[in-house]
Parts: sequence; C-alpha cells; structure tokens
Amino acid sequence: MSKMPMTITEKIFALHSNREYTQAGDLIEANIDIALANDITGPIAIEEFKKTGFKSVFDKKRVVLVPDHFVPNKDIKSAIQAKILREFVKSEDLYHKFDVGTMGIEHALLPEKGIVTAGDLIIGADSHTCTYGALGAFSTGVGSTDLGCAMASGTTWFKVPSTIKVIFNGKLNKYVTAKDLILHLIGDIGVDGALYKALEFSGEAIRNMDMDGRFTICNMAIEAGAKNGIIEPDEITKEYLKNRSIREPLFLKSDNDAKYEKIIEYDVSKIRPVVAYPHLPENTHTIDEAIKDNIKINQVVIGSCTNGRLEDIKMAAEIFKGRKVHDDVRAIVFPATQDIILKSIELGYYQTLIEANVAISTPTCGPCLGGHCGILADGEVCVSTTNRNFVGRMGHVDSKIYLSSPYVAAASAILGRIASPEEL
Repeated sequence: MSKMPMTITEKIFALHSNREYTQAGDLIEANIDIALANDITGPIAIEEFKKTGFKSVFDKKRVVLVPDHFVPNKDIKSAIQAKILREFVKSEDLYHKFDVGTMGIEHALLPEKGIVTAGDLIIGADSHTCTYGALGAFSTGVGSTDLGCAMASGTTWFKVPSTIKVIFNGKLNKYVTAKDLILHLIGDIGVDGALYKALEFSGEAIRNMDMDGRFTICNMAIEAGAKNGIIEPDEITKEYLKNRSIREPLFLKSDNDAKYEKIIEYDVSKIRPVVAYPHLPENTHTIDEAIKDNIKINQVVIGSCTNGRLEDIKMAAEIFKGRKVHDDVRAIVFPATQDIILKSIELGYYQTLIEANVAISTPTCGPCLGGHCGILADGEVCVSTTNRNFVGRMGHVDSKIYLSSPYVAAASAILGRIASPEEL
C-alpha cells in the first residue's frame, strides 16, 4: 500500500484495482467481491448477462440473487420474475440459494450470512446496497445492465468519490436512534448534499453504536445522494464478523492525514427524534413539531432493509408492551430475515406484538416500494421506518408517508397520530 494518505474508500479501490494509490476523481476498473440483484432488477441483469456471450458467471460464490421485493409472490408478474431468478440460480449452479422460507430482505440477509465482509467491494442492482459500508466495505448500487456485465467479467468501472466525513459527537438521548441521526443529516445537507460522494461516519456516537444501528445509518446514505456510506471497522465490527464471515475480512482505516472534501460535526445530545414529512427524506421536523401538528394516521410499518433488524423489533416490542394499537390504525411489522423471526420469538417480542394487535409478516420488502402487504389508499397516512417517502411510494399518489424510527412509529400506532414514546 502506498504511503500517500488515503481514506478507507480510496484504500479499498486501490486494493481492488491493483494500484498503490487512488484519489478522488480517478477512473478505475476494479475487481468486485459480490454482485447482487433481486427479483425486480435480477431478470434484467440476467438478460444483459446472456448478451455478453460469456458461458458462465465469473464466480458462482460471488453472484448472489435474492428474491425479496415481491416475494412471496403477489401476482402473476412477480411470480414470473422470481421464476427467472430461480431458474438462473439452478442453471448456473450458484452457491447461494435463497427462496421463500430461506430468504430475507437482501441488505439484512447478506451481512447475517457472512456473504459480505470488511474490505469488500460490493455492487448491487439496488440503491440500498450502500448498507454494507457499516462493515467497513465499499458497497454501492448500480444499474441492471452494469450488474449483468459484472456478473460475467467480475469487474466494473468506477469514478473514485471524494469523501465527506460526518462526526457524531456525544451520547444519544433516550429514544434517539441511528435512524434519527441519518434523518437529521439528510435534513441538514439535503437529498443531493452528498451527490456521488462517500459519506464516512465516525465519532463517539458511532463507536458506541451496535451493528444494527450502523447498518441503518449506512443504508440511508443514498438518500443524501451519496455513492456509499462507510464506517471504519472496530471491535464491534470484528465481533460481529467473528465465526460469520465466509471470507477473510480486511480491516482498513482512513489515514490520519487523509484528504476530505469537508468535515461535518454534530453534537448528538442536541438531537431529538426526527420525522421526515412527505414527500422527501430531507423534509425533516423534530418529534415536538410533529406532535404540535397533530397528524392523524391510518397505518404504521416497522421493518425494511433500514429498520427490520432485531434491535428494531426490540424497540417496537418495548413500546407495544402492555398496550394496544389504536382502533383507527393498522400496524404491520416486517422482520428482515428468518433468523430475526426466530430470535424475536425466543425473546418474546412476537407475543408482545401480537397481544398489541400488530400484524407480523414474513420477510419481504412489501409496502416499502409499493409492493404488497400494506399498500395505501388515496388520502391515507402512514408512519414508516422505511427509507423513502416519495409521492406514491407506498401506494396511491394521494397517500402520505412520514419516516421515523421504530420508537416513534410504535408510539404513533398506539396513539393514532404521530407521537413520541415520552407521551405514553
């Protein structure tokens, strides 16, 4: 490795392009560790792969197809999409085989199974592939055509992004979560505030955060326009990957004199729970403002690749314990993987949720993208722990989505309006 100072993102690119040094703006061809697609993007990528003339994928262990967006299938079209993935996995004899009963929401499933690890370079035909930066990997979303070609060659082109360092100083107040930190950042810099940049997250609040929270923060880097989100691996990362990672992790850190485009610092002790109003994640308000606005709701969704992990289910169960969902509200929880379901049952979270009249789904992206299992009608209002609240994102164009943490979502389900757990 060169003695020239580099960020962690630049180091990963240097290693994967066989260079001593890379810097922001470099155009490089890099070797990829994992190529990922789902049941929406996968069929297009498969079609493009077949056009390349390659007889097989570059590595049967490194091409991963996860049917999660419309699975279990909601209609004939979605069934055909899943069938295309299933047949390709079989014909190519891919190592990783996921389907109903074994699959999960892709961005929770891959880290859980150890398929992605520290130091990796990962591309996925899904914008929230940036989630894996929580492990100290470079991961980013690409188009299905790019993915199809990468499935054949094992390489793709990149422009090395410049890095914005975000430092979260201090300790979180009660009911303030990783989701609130990333929404606060997006509200501050805007949905294009980090356009094609790397967002490197650090500081005391990050060092004290568990892996589930770190995944949440990196997951939503794309909502600020970022190419990737990334966190330097530490003892918490190493403990998570221990006996889990199927490949040898590579633990990298940014050099002390690495060059950043800018550095943004926050005192998290001053951050209150955040709610993103329709129709952009940057339209953020504090929970106190939302309470004053007295926003009546019809549905609550807790889950997705952003907040469907065990810690999120735990937060929801903590608020629902001994309480009931409001008569005017439908509350749905989407655990991200089968393993999370099993642990939620063992820990008693499921019993708490069911006793509170919460509906629990199999792992699926479901309503997050207007898929199924919770579509909104015209005029309906939803509080959701998902990542986007665009017009029509969860159903009818005249519906509204407010983004929040699991704590706020659960409290809102109980009180029938956007609410804080502090009110209960």
